[in-house]
Amino acid sequence: MSTRRSDSKIRIFTEFIKIRIAELVALSTATGFVLARGGFGWDIVPAVVGIFLMAAGSGALNQIQERHLDAQMERTRHRPLPSGKLLPHHALAIALALLVAGGIILYAAFGWLAAFLGLLNAIWYNGVYTPLKRLTPFAVIPGALIGAVPPAIGWIAAGGSLLDRRLWALAFFFFIWQIPHFWLLLLNFGEDYERAGFPSLFRQFNKNQVARITFMWILATVFTTVFFPLYGFGAHQVTYFILFVAALWLVWTSRQLLAENLSAKIFWKAFMWINVYMMFIMAVLVVDRLWQ
Repeated sequence: MSTRRSDSKIRIFTEFIKIRIAELVALSTATGFVLARGGFGWDIVPAVVGIFLMAAGSGALNQIQERHLDAQMERTRHRPLPSGKLLPHHALAIALALLVAGGIILYAAFGWLAAFLGLLNAIWYNGVYTPLKRLTPFAVIPGALIGAVPPAIGWIAAGGSLLDRRLWALAFFFFIWQIPHFWLLLLNFGEDYERAGFPSLFRQFNKNQVARITFMWILATVFTTVFFPLYGFGAHQVTYFILFVAALWLVWTSRQLLAENLSAKIFWKAFMWINVYMMFIMAVLVVDRLWQ
C-alpha cells in the first residue's frame, strides 16, 4: 500500500515539474558544455543539475500561473493542480525551492554569469512568455528565446566565451526549433487552447495556412543546421554529409503539412519527427566534437 502511495506521489511530482521538458533542457545544457570543452568533466554535473532544477522550478511555477486555464483543457485538466492532487501553497513552495536550489548550484560552481542567465531564463518564461500567451498567438516567437539560454549556460560552464560565434549558431538553432515545435502542438491541440481562452492563430489563418507557415519554420530550422559547418561545427566530412541528409529527411517527412487534406495523424507525426531531429542533431554535433 505504501509503495502505491509513494509511486503516486512520484508521478504527481514529475508531472508537476514537467520533467520531460526539464530533461531536454538539461540535455541541451550538456550539449553546450561538450561542444565548448570538447569532452566531459566533473563540472558538467553541477551544470546539468543546476539547470535541470531551474527548468523544473520554472515549469512548476508555470503550472501554478496557468492552473485555472489548465482546468479548461482536456490535455491538461488532469495535471496536479487543476485535479486537486496538489495544493497551490505547497506547489509554490516546491517551485521556489527548485529555482533557488538550481540558482545556488550554478552560482557556486560557475559564478554570477551562469546563475544570472538561469534566473533571466526563468523570468523570461514565467514573467514574459507565460502572460504574453494570453495576449497574442505569436508569443512563441519571443518565448523561443527560452530554448537558446540553456546551451549557453553549458557553454559558459565549460569555460567557453559568451561571444563565441559557435555558441550563437547553436543557440539560434534551439531558438528557431522552438517555433515549429510549438505550432505543431497548436495544430494538434488548437481546440483545447481556444477553449481555455488563449488567442489562437486559427482566428487569423485556417488550418492549412497554419500548417504551411509551420512548414516554413521547419525549413528555417533545417537551414540553421545545414550552415553549422560555416560557424566552426563539424571537423569531419561525414558530419557534413549526415547533417545534410538529416535536413533532407526532415523536409521530406514534413512535406505532408503542405497537403490539402490534413489530419491529426499528420500533425502528430510532424511533431514527433521535429523532436527526433533536434535530438539527433545534438547527438551528431557531440559525437563529432568528441571525435576531434
